[in-house]
Amino acid sequence: MKKLLVCTGGGDCPGLNAVIRGIFKTAKKSKEWEVYGSIEAFNGVMADPIQIIKLTKSKVGGIHVKGGTILKTTNKGNPLQFPVQDDNGNIVFEDRTDALAAKIKALGFDAVVNIGGDGSQKISKALFDLGVPIIGVPKTIDNDLSATDTTFGFQTAVQIASDSFDKLVTTAESHHRVMIMEVMGRDAGWIALHTAISGGAEICLIPEIPYDIQKVKEKIDSRYEKGRGFVNIVIAEGAKAKGGQVFGSERENVSEHLRLGGVAFQLSQELKLAGCKPEIRETVLGHIQRGGTPVSYDRVLATMFGVKAFDLVQNAQFGQMVSFKNNDYCSVSLEEAVRDYNVVDPEGFLIKGAKAMGMSFGD
Repeated sequence: MKKLLVCTGGGDCPGLNAVIRGIFKTAKKSKEWEVYGSIEAFNGVMADPIQIIKLTKSKVGGIHVKGGTILKTTNKGNPLQFPVQDDNGNIVFEDRTDALAAKIKALGFDAVVNIGGDGSQKISKALFDLGVPIIGVPKTIDNDLSATDTTFGFQTAVQIASDSFDKLVTTAESHHRVMIMEVMGRDAGWIALHTAISGGAEICLIPEIPYDIQKVKEKIDSRYEKGRGFVNIVIAEGAKAKGGQVFGSERENVSEHLRLGGVAFQLSQELKLAGCKPEIRETVLGHIQRGGTPVSYDRVLATMFGVKAFDLVQNAQFGQMVSFKNNDYCSVSLEEAVRDYNVVDPEGFLIKGAKAMGMSFGD
């Protein structure tokens, strides 16, 4: 029997388990492959002792409806920038992909499927360049991979955010308040934009369009001019004012990423300093957006990604990432997969359409 290793890396995402199940069930049907899972991305491979489990029918049965990942995940074990402690006790980052590739080969794996976002697929590309037979599967609620039309987890995140937004609209109207809802997305405004359009927000602030606080205040004022109005704002965690910086806390000592979150409170303070009179309340959805049961769209997309990934393994088409383009399941090279970051086009139809409906982006 050939051995296939599956990894889930980066942030957790609704649909990860559906991919794992899709891979396992198609591999089992082939009667040629055994499927194993590395715990917490590639950390399981590098651990001593190793933390790798054999996937079985009982382990994967019914997991497609569950959030999270049965293999666990991490965004703190990037082998390209692996955190280690130097002689002075400081955390430094070093490249450990050579050691990882050698370990995978030594363990006798004939193929690897790496499920993850932009950072994970950069790891896939590095390992493939070192001779590891690897396939990538795109995963991110942020929808920020340009080589696929959409990623699983995104629709679930938007649905969760939209449901929350609907609830804030009624309380904003009842109290004549300005409600600010912060959503995830890092440097891409897809979740914020889709949520704002679906919910009918008056204002949407995204990383791709730095906002002018006076323009935001003018939009708010216009809603109150003819009586007791209310305003609902959706802001992406990576949004920033013109000439300003992204709001976040210091990187944790084992993470390469700035920890985003809290821009809703910053916007609230900016509005108050600008002279905004109505009461303002803030809501930060945070990790609620990436948890729980995936919507049916994401279950289908993730399952088919798993099936397609094993198809590529079976045909030895390594160095590829599964993709969904023009309503078809296909693949692209890992090089193409990590080439461009997928962000909202400020001149695109979604922005123009939202503006045509009266939405302000603070520009």
